[in-house]
Amino acid sequence: MACSGRNGRLCDPVWLSPSLARPFDLAVLMLVVGGGVVALGWAVRPIREVATQITQLGPLNFGYRLPSGGRRGEMSELADSVNGMISRVAAGYESQRRFAADASHELRTPLAVQRTLIEVGLARHPNPDRLAVITEQLLENNERNVRLIESLLVLSESDRGLVSRSALRLDEIAASVIADHRHQAERAQVTITSSLAPRSVIGEDVLLERLVTNLLQNAIKYNRPGGRISVTVGVRPALVVDNTGDDVPADAVARLFEPFRRLNGARIDHSGGAGLGLTIARSITDAHGGSITGHSTGRDGLRIEVWLPTD
Repeated sequence: MACSGRNGRLCDPVWLSPSLARPFDLAVLMLVVGGGVVALGWAVRPIREVATQITQLGPLNFGYRLPSGGRRGEMSELADSVNGMISRVAAGYESQRRFAADASHELRTPLAVQRTLIEVGLARHPNPDRLAVITEQLLENNERNVRLIESLLVLSESDRGLVSRSALRLDEIAASVIADHRHQAERAQVTITSSLAPRSVIGEDVLLERLVTNLLQNAIKYNRPGGRISVTVGVRPALVVDNTGDDVPADAVARLFEPFRRLNGARIDHSGGAGLGLTIARSITDAHGGSITGHSTGRDGLRIEVWLPTD
């Protein structure tokens, strides 16, 4: 050791002198930083692996799932969350794929019929009476296509959510829709009764009107001569449409809300709907943060309940 100063007091050791301490501190610092980088790389390696696996996901391998490992921890919880997300995306993709296939089939069938009618008319050189029949059939087929396309557009608009929100009176909307359909119900020999309590809803006027319209038209179409329809507006549920008609099996009710699904049975209105009425009603209800359910009466007709949040 080297000493300096008076009274022979020992000075700091040479190896702790400022001139020699700086290289030592720097080396320690570099060692610590290097070790931290290595440890950090080791810690985030599973995350990089997960990210790599996620980027490889697509419609062809939605069945793949991340291994969650035996031990529970952050990475296991992350894998479970990602797997849940993949399952939801896969279900949504499959639903959209099936819907596109069903829509293509629904459009292709009337177009094929339309082409056949045109070809038959041109090939046989029909007389004016026969030509009038073919023209009427073409017009009816064209109207069905228009209804289907309009329904698809409404479904697309409701699926994207609400464009605007305002305080609306559901009872007033229902009263207006019922008044517009009185004549149609009378022609079908169906009686409409209503009990409309004041009910405010935050939503979009056009979509709520379409919701009530679809439910009422469905109740008229799948009814019977001398039948009835009851429309109720209240708090819980917000809207109930109850109609007589063919018995609906309890296990078939849920399928009625799927696109292009129709319940076999006699109809009063034989115009041939697109099979999207209740699908659109469900989409509109979802857009307003509510839910819609169907219930079989077990003997005569169907009961539809719409639950909407209070404002």
